[in-house]
Amino acid sequence: MIKRLSDLLGVGILAATLALVFLAVMLAVKLTSKGPLFFWSQRVGRNNVPFWMPKFRSMREDTPNVATHLLKDPGQYLTPIGGFLRKSSLDELPQLWSILRGDMSFVGPRPALFSQDDLIAARTECGVHVLVPGLTGWAQVNGRDDLPIPVKVDYDAEYLERRSVLFDLKILWMTAQKVLSQSGVSH
Repeated sequence: MIKRLSDLLGVGILAATLALVFLAVMLAVKLTSKGPLFFWSQRVGRNNVPFWMPKFRSMREDTPNVATHLLKDPGQYLTPIGGFLRKSSLDELPQLWSILRGDMSFVGPRPALFSQDDLIAARTECGVHVLVPGLTGWAQVNGRDDLPIPVKVDYDAEYLERRSVLFDLKILWMTAQKVLSQSGVSH
């Protein structure tokens, strides 16, 4: 209950604080590429229940609908500002909507795509699937895009065991440092 209340309070504060950033990114996305502002992808949520997660669109409309790491050359699909949005993590801001709805939390395992069968199965086997997915997580701050699935799942399982308000605060602090330094982003 404390985590949910913290999520709602955090969404309110961030939405108010970052309103101008939201507007600037929306304008930049619209002016630099054709297509919708948001990319909605179906993700695997708590207890493997599906939900729709928004991001600011950083890829062209003709991009195959697969995990970015499965694309032969992800850079060829980026919009003119897509690389910046991804490296700065500004593309993630619309996920505040998913946190507001309760589909996500600020901290938890990153939600898997439905095509990531190996990740979903490994998380389910470890019991991680019972967690609400997060905007950031323990695996995110320990490697982000660079982690192989077994290592990512190990970090997710460690989070399941160690989760607490203080641990979440540590992860949020580490996330801020990673975002500001733009480390761990490979595409």
